[in-house]
Amino acid sequence: MDNDLLTAIVVGVPALAAAAGATLVLVRRRGATPPDASTAAPTALDEHPTTAVADAPVVGAPTAHAPEPELLEELPGLEEAPPLEVPAPVAGRLARLRDRLARSGSPLGTRLLAVLSRDHLTEDDWDELEETLLLADVGAGPSAELIAALRTQVRVHGLRDPGEVRALLREQLIALVDPSLDRSLATGPVSPVIEPGAEAGEPDVPTAHVPAVVLVVGVNGTGKTTTVGKLARVLVAEGRTVVLGAADTFRAAAADQLETWGARVGVPTVRSDRDGADPAAVAFDAVRTGKRTGADVVLVDTAGRLQNKAGLMDELGKITRVITREAPLSEVLLVLDATTGQNGLNQARVFAEVAGVTGIVLTKLDGTAKGGIVIAVQRELGVPVKLIGLGEGPDDLAPFDPEAFVDGLLQA
Repeated sequence: MDNDLLTAIVVGVPALAAAAGATLVLVRRRGATPPDASTAAPTALDEHPTTAVADAPVVGAPTAHAPEPELLEELPGLEEAPPLEVPAPVAGRLARLRDRLARSGSPLGTRLLAVLSRDHLTEDDWDELEETLLLADVGAGPSAELIAALRTQVRVHGLRDPGEVRALLREQLIALVDPSLDRSLATGPVSPVIEPGAEAGEPDVPTAHVPAVVLVVGVNGTGKTTTVGKLARVLVAEGRTVVLGAADTFRAAAADQLETWGARVGVPTVRSDRDGADPAAVAFDAVRTGKRTGADVVLVDTAGRLQNKAGLMDELGKITRVITREAPLSEVLLVLDATTGQNGLNQARVFAEVAGVTGIVLTKLDGTAKGGIVIAVQRELGVPVKLIGLGEGPDDLAPFDPEAFVDGLLQA
């Protein structure tokens, strides 16, 4: 009997312990959430979804707590937009003009002064002066005029003093650059366009607002898109509101580049959503956007084109015609690379015929050792140089000042 009791205790206690452990594990498993609901066995809730959902209590979604400031700073994509840039005042750019030109290394003024300061000017000296002017891209006609004027003044007054010679040369060069030309940009208010009445007998209705429209043209590589971006900064510095039109739809990066320029100073850009779109349509949309938003100026960038490509030049004429259906053109600016010298004149002639150029923008003027292209291009086209590029900085586009330009050439 004792042996049977002992055997029952030895066998029964471990069995009871094992049963209790299994029960505890089962309870825990039933109370736990399945690790993957998609693999769990079907339940009564799955078999009768409508009844179960109707009878289920409504449980509110857990309240989302606002992230801590430190966590907010670390989350990607939540950084603040960079502040808008403030363009340099236009007046400050004029002050840099003479210094930039003086440092460009132009030998024009130095050589002219050296020859004119000699005691006795021979025919060889006068020939040397004319050659210096021609090498500086002044052009044959303006060079001959300048030499004739200098000959007369030297003969009449017998100038030998360096100060008097410099003053005479400065006076004659300024006369060639022609300070009487109107170099202001036509970006002021435009007279409202009169639209005919919708029905016969109704009075004509003036449009509420017409922005000044500036079309920028030129050959490849002259810096048109960069010039448009810099010009937008000039206008923003003067307190104008601007819309950019990315009508250069042939160069893949042109619209992106222009949009980046505009974003820096808070200027919107109208562009196509695909490469190779009709540039006239983009230009038209830009002008219409400028009218709708009440912008002061619309700047339209165009694709670079060679002056001897008839198809591309005809397309430029189409852009001009389409724009003028919506608003008159205030300015057509031709961008020329000052380092190309006389080659730029061939480009200028054709663009003037097709697009009706009203002003010249000379880029890279600080990188040329000549500078006489200013005189030559004005004489060739009969239109003034209005803006000059003096460097690679965003605010290195400046209004052209004849006196500062000549002083820079003479390194005064």
